[in-house]
Amino acid sequence: MNQNFYQVIQSIQAYVYAQDKTIRKLQKKIDMLEKKITEMHDRPPIRVEKMEYKFDQLKVETLEGTLNIGLNPSDLQGIEDFSVPSQNGVPNPKDRVSMFTEIESQVHQYLDDNLQTIMQNTGEQLQFRVDDTYRDFILQDIKKQLPSRIEYYLNQPPQNGRTHDQHKVWIFEQMKKEIHHGVSTFLQHLPENMKGPK
Repeated sequence: MNQNFYQVIQSIQAYVYAQDKTIRKLQKKIDMLEKKITEMHDRPPIRVEKMEYKFDQLKVETLEGTLNIGLNPSDLQGIEDFSVPSQNGVPNPKDRVSMFTEIESQVHQYLDDNLQTIMQNTGEQLQFRVDDTYRDFILQDIKKQLPSRIEYYLNQPPQNGRTHDQHKVWIFEQMKKEIHHGVSTFLQHLPENMKGPK
């Protein structure tokens, strides 16, 4: 019986020793966690106040990429043509882009070929010689305004049953008139000391 009693005491002692070891490990973990919590409390809190976005103050330098709404580029491979037939003489988007590009190209060519002559003729009408240095300034200024002016005329529905081709010709003629008028207005408002000799 002494031997059994001795074994029981040894097993109790081993169990208490194991429990003591476990308690020490847990106490170390608790101490470490308390230390981390104290450090977190000592740090200043991070606060995000009300965030306001002012989109009117954003400046976009370049805009690149493709915006797909409802379709992926891969979806477009199986589709033949989305163009909508024109109604009331207003060109569909595909025709409109084509007309815009064609008219813009014609006007650029017209400017390259005729701007110098337009300036000289206008100067003769105003009775002074136009300095050639104004040509590049006038050319760049007109080219900057071209897209918005072409868009303006494309938004005008064709009058008197004009076809698309006739409408393109009409827009081109309007652009030529605006170029002549713009050059004339610019040269008329030149200060006297900037005008060449008569």
